[in-house]
Amino acid sequence: MRVTRRGFFGWTGAVAAAAAGAQTVRAIGDLQAATYEAELPPRGIEGWVASVCQQCPGGCGILVRTITGVEDGVKRAVKIEGNPYHPISRGSICPKGVAGLQALYDPDRLRGPLKRAGARGQGQWQPVSWDEAIATVVQHLRDLRARGEAHTLLLMAGQVRGLMQNLLLRFLEAYGSPNSLSTASGCEAAQQTLLLTQGIAEPIAYDLENSAYILSFGASLLEAGWSPVRQARAYGHLRQGTPGRRGRLVQVEPRLSVTAAKADEWIPVRPGTDGALALAMAHVIVSEGLYDREFVDAWTFGFEDWRDPAGTTHLGFRSLVLNDYRPEAVSAMTGVPIQTIVRVAREFTATRPAVALAERGAGFYTNGLYNRLAIHALNALVGSIEVPGGTVTQRRPPFTPLTPVTRDAAAVRGLAAPRIDGAGYPALSGLGAAKNPLASSALPSLPEALRTGSPYRANALFLYYANPAYSIPEFTRNPELLDAIPFIVSFSPFPDETSRHADLILPDHTYLERWQDDPIEATWGPAVLGLRQPAIPPRHQTRHTGDVLIQIAQGLGGTVAAAIPWKDFGEVLKESFREVAGAQRGLIMTTPFEEARQRRQADAGFWLPTYKTFDEFWNQVAERGGWWDPAYPFGDRERAFRTPSGKFEFFSQTLRQRLETLARRGPASGGGLEGVLRALDIRARGDRVFLPHHEAPRFVGDEKEFPLHLIMSKPMSLASTRTANHAWLAEIPDVRTSRPWEIAVEINPETAHKLGVKDGDEVWLESPAGRLRLRARLYQGIAPEVVHMPFGSGHGAGGRFAEAWGANPNRLVGGEADRLAGTPALFATRVRITKV
Repeated sequence: MRVTRRGFFGWTGAVAAAAAGAQTVRAIGDLQAATYEAELPPRGIEGWVASVCQQCPGGCGILVRTITGVEDGVKRAVKIEGNPYHPISRGSICPKGVAGLQALYDPDRLRGPLKRAGARGQGQWQPVSWDEAIATVVQHLRDLRARGEAHTLLLMAGQVRGLMQNLLLRFLEAYGSPNSLSTASGCEAAQQTLLLTQGIAEPIAYDLENSAYILSFGASLLEAGWSPVRQARAYGHLRQGTPGRRGRLVQVEPRLSVTAAKADEWIPVRPGTDGALALAMAHVIVSEGLYDREFVDAWTFGFEDWRDPAGTTHLGFRSLVLNDYRPEAVSAMTGVPIQTIVRVAREFTATRPAVALAERGAGFYTNGLYNRLAIHALNALVGSIEVPGGTVTQRRPPFTPLTPVTRDAAAVRGLAAPRIDGAGYPALSGLGAAKNPLASSALPSLPEALRTGSPYRANALFLYYANPAYSIPEFTRNPELLDAIPFIVSFSPFPDETSRHADLILPDHTYLERWQDDPIEATWGPAVLGLRQPAIPPRHQTRHTGDVLIQIAQGLGGTVAAAIPWKDFGEVLKESFREVAGAQRGLIMTTPFEEARQRRQADAGFWLPTYKTFDEFWNQVAERGGWWDPAYPFGDRERAFRTPSGKFEFFSQTLRQRLETLARRGPASGGGLEGVLRALDIRARGDRVFLPHHEAPRFVGDEKEFPLHLIMSKPMSLASTRTANHAWLAEIPDVRTSRPWEIAVEINPETAHKLGVKDGDEVWLESPAGRLRLRARLYQGIAPEVVHMPFGSGHGAGGRFAEAWGANPNRLVGGEADRLAGTPALFATRVRITKV
């Protein structure tokens, strides 16, 4: 018997999991059978293909090892490694990336287009030809336009960027619908933070490698943040990358997470009070004169009290923090000792460059946007904006914008309609607009719109890597809400929960079978453009969704077809890369040594490409994995500040303008700005509304009946729907309990003792929205009033392994949201624990 390294770990994982019960043992046995083809390829010719991972949003470069069988001529992917040329990962890879083969060889993936054969949700399907499926979609969309209802088409997308995002939005505009919805709307507040303070509607990026002090408020740096591999590399550089200096990491969150355990200091904080803590630190910095006076005087607005053209005096940030956020008062609110507040504030200013991270742990509350604004204000106080080691704004590849879409009468009418989720500025008059005045997408508002049919009925839905029946709490509990939409089309390669409610499934290739560009999102500043290319030919009768969308547009004809004139996605992909080749900047991914040489040439005013023709450029990009431009214009404050003042705004004139415009257009809940603030449940009044301040968080559930706060995290080995059926990842033991195939609720031993709960007991975890039966695991590293569950397991569909284990905490999450940002408040639910 030949035992491979992977097979050995699979065997040991099976032995460890046997104690968990017969169901897990059977799953492990199925795993070995399902992956046998990938484990034992035939004799053949070896090859390597450079591509880009898509197991999470990180955009890491990968190398896929392939074997082409000598006897059967079939090309198989047998291993995934990191690409040493790719600047994001530099040869590193996380467990999800290694497990990518399980997406390609998933025994339960969809193998061709399907038409619903039974009632929605039953999972009964019949195969259909691609021609028939596309013709069905075209006919439905043509009928909607003919009835003047183009605006009732919804597009819901998850992880999408680059040309596919542009293509989807272009199609929607040409067709005539304003309803582009994102299941990543939880990240909206990150963009709005930069919008309100710097005038740029993008997430904040961080130059972590060059930081000497990182003050992280809930950033999952070493587990499942925006780019886990990149962040882990940055953490290593922080520790030993600069001779003579060991950077410091301070983690603020209610639980001792993996990141907190690796930090120099963990500061437990009460849920929803991160912003108040940041403002108390600002109080210390300002009162002791420790802030960067040169930056604050030259490049900020609203620090001091100020007078507008009408002669009215307005409150400044200095007065706000000195009067309202004394450490003594904030200590009682947050549970953080006064001495800690003062000491960390002084450290933050004394150890430069320093950067404060405002991330999910601080943002998933009803006051999430104000928390992020308060934390980002710390960066302005120490001048850590657009400097090495501070915050930066992500540069983009040099793509030329596509020609504007020509809108016909149907498109003009459709785009004039309000968005169904009330997002946008200004989207609707009255309460509808006040629900989500800053959001570009506000998915938490969609369930109510479907339930009531207001502002109108949705008639069609496209799903692109979106699974709201798993990831959005209200849809998780009530997936039948989707049945209010008469026609649903899913492009998912996998049989996820939401696709079970579709009328047609037009499965995409997996990421290891398709061409696609991958420009990274907010990571650390420089423009990076990866090239995703097929490691092997498509294994089944699937199609690139870009090709399908082009075929649908051509079927509709007219201005919709004219807006998307390409023959296939490959054509638009090569057109875009041709623009990059001609931009005369950047370089094809290569070794750090070669990059350093080319940087020196660029500094001397030379740009010496390694290619003469586009074909040479394309071949080199395909061989190396992409293109990037290592240059970053630190200190370009004019590019970084696009606010009305042209500076960083402590006092957000953008927020003031938008809320006052909403008040004028349609007063909500009583009229004027006061009515808008009541509708948004903003309790501050006057100038404080437009400054970073602490809004008391709202929680679902009575404190006496539900005394505990529920928080969640994403482990490194889980990524929601995308990796749900990857049994290799389920075999990875939990970093704290060392148990695979288990999702438990963490509870403080002191709290457990009061409840009579012991480690390993089965308990009910219950909220006003629902309950789950789980094992309790006692953990000293969690605050007594908080319990924790990981997110990413407990699927009701998706395949044999996805459905075999775990629990989905979204079933417990109430319907609260940050109404200003339009983002879900996933940590705003109270729970209780009782023994089974």
